[in-house]
Amino acid sequence: MGRLLFLLFLAMPLIEIACFIVIGNAIGLWPTLLGVLVMAAAGVLLLRHQGISVVNQMRDTLGRGQLPARSLADTMMVGLAAILLIVPGYFTGLLGLLLLIPPLRGALYAWLRSRVQVVATTTSASYGYAPPRVEDETIELDSDEWRPR
Repeated sequence: MGRLLFLLFLAMPLIEIACFIVIGNAIGLWPTLLGVLVMAAAGVLLLRHQGISVVNQMRDTLGRGQLPARSLADTMMVGLAAILLIVPGYFTGLLGLLLLIPPLRGALYAWLRSRVQVVATTTSASYGYAPPRVEDETIELDSDEWRPR
C-alpha cells in the first residue's frame, strides 16, 4: 500500500499535465484555467466553512457522551477534499470532489477502520512524599592535594 501511494505521488505531476493537455484541447486554454481557479475558490470556501462547523460538530458529539471518531474522520476527509480542490489540477480536484460524496466517505471510513488498530497507552506520575536525601560527606582538599587528570 505504501509503495502504491509513493508511486501515485511520483506520477501525480504527469497525471496533472496529461489532464491539462486533454482538457485544454477539448475546451480551450481560458476555460481550462478558469476551471482550475473555480475549483481553488470552492476549496477555500469549503475549508473555511469546515473549520467553523468542525468545532460545533465535535462539541455536539462530546455533549452526547460519544467519541467523535466518525465525525472526526468525516471532518478530516472533507478538509482533505478542500485541500485537494485548492491544489491546482484537475486530477486532484476530481479526488477532492469524490471525497465530498458521503457514501464514498463512509466506505473509505469503513475500509480505514478495518485496517487501523487503536492502541491505548497510559502513563502515571507520583507527586507524593519522597524520603529525605542522604548527603555524603564532603571532602575538603587543599589546592596542592588535588590535580586534574
